[in-house]
Amino acid sequence: MKLSKLYELMVSYGIAQDPRGTKINEYFKQARANYRKLKGAEKECFDREALKNPFADTRILYGSPDTQVKKALVGIDIEAPEILLADRIREREGLDLVISHHPEGVAYAGLAEVMQVQSFILQKIGITKEAVESFLKERIKEVDRRVSPANHSRPVDAARLLDLPFMSCHTPADNCVNRYLQTAIDRSKPEKVKDVLEILYKIPEYRDGLARKAGPKIILGEAKNKAGRVFVDMTGGTEGPKELFGRISQAGVNTLVCMHLSEEHFSRAKPEHINVIIAGHIASDNIGINLMLDKVESQEKLEIIGCSGFKRIKR
Repeated sequence: MKLSKLYELMVSYGIAQDPRGTKINEYFKQARANYRKLKGAEKECFDREALKNPFADTRILYGSPDTQVKKALVGIDIEAPEILLADRIREREGLDLVISHHPEGVAYAGLAEVMQVQSFILQKIGITKEAVESFLKERIKEVDRRVSPANHSRPVDAARLLDLPFMSCHTPADNCVNRYLQTAIDRSKPEKVKDVLEILYKIPEYRDGLARKAGPKIILGEAKNKAGRVFVDMTGGTEGPKELFGRISQAGVNTLVCMHLSEEHFSRAKPEHINVIIAGHIASDNIGINLMLDKVESQEKLEIIGCSGFKRIKR
């Protein structure tokens, strides 16, 4: 499979799983309009990939799109050490591509751009557009300020110097796990919070995480509490606005299932009397990537080597 085809499959499947549904076309319309308005250096340097890929955190970071891929090293985080590991594997047994879940290079620099999807998700559960956009706008700026000073290019430069094709796939995979879990929970209709945990425990990646002491756990509420309306919040780049936990509770959500929750977000959620289950960051990322690779491999089989927290589990 060519690298370009693999990348396009991941993007297209991410779009198919996106919470925005057909409304994602509004993104493309706006991206084209923004591009037409640009002039000079801004137009010359514009990331034209954004005109066909709505996920700024998913990009081919280095390598020819025509690269033939039969064997890939896949990890949750790929930094310079993992690139060196990949080069060693290539010397020993051959390797065609390195895939990172968490974005690097230009994909990391664009992380804040994918957060707009959170507006649609939060409106869908019943929070007003005005409330969502007011707080989300500031949260996006906050994330952009945090990301912008980073040295985004370290692992990309390592890949370039070693001539190793390298790509990232973030939000498309997160879309997969978000849809997968919400569907599984809605179908099971859990009565208690402990029943939500039992649903998660049946999933191999979460069982594996549990064995590593990084599996699902209740951080707010109790196992005996009523689950009520369960909201899975696992996509949109990173954590959303901490100010909206009260609105989430008012919208009728009783139980929140997240990948992770910062201490600051936890403090804001605590007074709202909602149950919060942390499913496990790395375990959740594993599910998303595995679902994505299942889709890719339905087109053509690949040899996958897991590293940096990733374990291949097929469905």
